[in-house]
Amino acid sequence: MHPNPAFRAEDRTRNIGFARERAFGVLAVPGEDAPLLSHVPFLLDEAGEVAELHLVRSNPVVRALAQPQKVRIAVTGPDSYVSPDWYGVADQVPTWNYVAVHLVGVLELRPDAELPDLLDRQSAFYEARLLPKPPWTTAKMGPDALQRLMRMIVPCRMRVAEIQGTWKLNQNKEPAARLAAADLVESADFGSETRALAALMRKA
Repeated sequence: MHPNPAFRAEDRTRNIGFARERAFGVLAVPGEDAPLLSHVPFLLDEAGEVAELHLVRSNPVVRALAQPQKVRIAVTGPDSYVSPDWYGVADQVPTWNYVAVHLVGVLELRPDAELPDLLDRQSAFYEARLLPKPPWTTAKMGPDALQRLMRMIVPCRMRVAEIQGTWKLNQNKEPAARLAAADLVESADFGSETRALAALMRKA
């Protein structure tokens, strides 16, 4: 995470809320030659203490979890390049603004018997975002197809020991410079979710 404390002042509640809302991140697990990475949807409880996810059984991460492993899930949000010209202040340098929250803890495989409940809770959480669409459920699958799916994936649980957040929104600039940059971040649209990032910059 960014070492500047100006970008790490958000409280635990906001970091948990961000990670819960995004519900998708990059899982990093120690590997023999380099970290193993997987892009995973997950459920994080309201207290920010437990993250649940599933992995394809053939994923190398599953083999690495023969024993529980200390891991990190990096959850990223909006981001954008910021040109030094946009501040209206001399002697500035280019930077990149972004929001990211890291979950650090121990990940373990769980019994296959827990998989149906996990899938039902995951799909219910994601499908609720699509209202008024009638939610998809596993009940819509035929029993044979559902069993084939169940054999291909494994449930995992992470006990979260630490939550780290970086909200790099030009808090270290004077308000006029930050607001000017926010307007141009939005209009330039170079990055990801630049409108959302500009709104966060204006509130920083």
